[in-house]
Amino acid sequence: MTLPIRIMTKQFELIDEIDQYSSLQITRSWNGIGSIELRINRYLKGADKLVKGAIIFPQNKLNKAYVIRYREIELDQQGKITENWLIKALPLKSWLGQRLTYPPVNEAQDSIESDAESVMLHYILNNAIAPLDSNRIIPNLIVEENLHRGSNVTWQSRYKNLAEEMTEISLLSSLGWNIDIDYQQRKFVFRILKGRNLTINQSVLPPAIFSPEFNTLGQLSYTESELNYRNHAIVAGQGEGVERRTVEVGSSTGFDRYELFVDARDVAEETEGDNPQPRPAADIDTDLINRGEQKLSEYQQETFLEGQSLPQSKLVYGIDYDLGDIVTLQNRDWGVTLDTPITEVKEIYEPGKTGINLTYGYNRPTLISKIKQELSGMKNEMVR
Repeated sequence: MTLPIRIMTKQFELIDEIDQYSSLQITRSWNGIGSIELRINRYLKGADKLVKGAIIFPQNKLNKAYVIRYREIELDQQGKITENWLIKALPLKSWLGQRLTYPPVNEAQDSIESDAESVMLHYILNNAIAPLDSNRIIPNLIVEENLHRGSNVTWQSRYKNLAEEMTEISLLSSLGWNIDIDYQQRKFVFRILKGRNLTINQSVLPPAIFSPEFNTLGQLSYTESELNYRNHAIVAGQGEGVERRTVEVGSSTGFDRYELFVDARDVAEETEGDNPQPRPAADIDTDLINRGEQKLSEYQQETFLEGQSLPQSKLVYGIDYDLGDIVTLQNRDWGVTLDTPITEVKEIYEPGKTGINLTYGYNRPTLISKIKQELSGMKNEMVR
């Protein structure tokens, strides 16, 4: 079965529809970005419209819109040119990766303390919808109504990648985020998302239990790891050597203690403005503690689960469960029963074959992601 793909311009003009191709893989991410890979014979109807900057989405699924970023003529194993285009596209929310978080005029940081949803919308408004510099506006982007969801968050940002900031706040709060198409309004809508609780121990909604025993789960991999685990942070603010302000976050001891150094030199010691004054030590320490808690949240994953939904499962993707929902995963042979969010979905559409691969919780960190994490969170002190 193939899934028809529609092609649209950034000006909301529908220009073609494709219903024949070799392969389509759609990866949706709750906290991060995701991607599409499409392989299509370049002589098929509509293939010539698959150009960089065009927007593609499956049928009427306006929450699964992707912008083409890359295309190439594929080579075969002998290095000869084939008849296939390889098209790669990223979700519309990847547009936020084109923006940095500018601080307000005459201030070192853009700081905010509020519920997670308000914090995320604050940075979107300031850097993509209503920035001081109108050249930074992403055309036709609006935000959905603020429902003030998520835990309380204290956040500071200065020239950080806006999409990466959304990902970090999403990981901290468990809220998802996306940019959908509102075709009636001719707008792109930034939305904060909250998954449904479909676990076995709630009675409000029909539970979604993924288990080989119930024929709702095919392949499953389960990994327990402490390779990337940290639970005690030493957070260093401003100052030099022994005079540098530090706080510690965490209380574990002995073999159960895993320490992490967090460089938080950007946490201000003075108020901002024309007449800066020293900030109360308690306020500075609170900011440092919050920074430590944020960083520790990036190192807490110890269990990694990936599974494949059965094509004929009684749980129907998009109806009985979807990206971001909290479900129950169970394998009695392994003694595993876990309530976990679905954080990534890969949809596979090929002639005669379809499949849904699910990632529960957070995927195993790759070497690249671990290196980036170490560089951002464990900078060495240069002062001796």
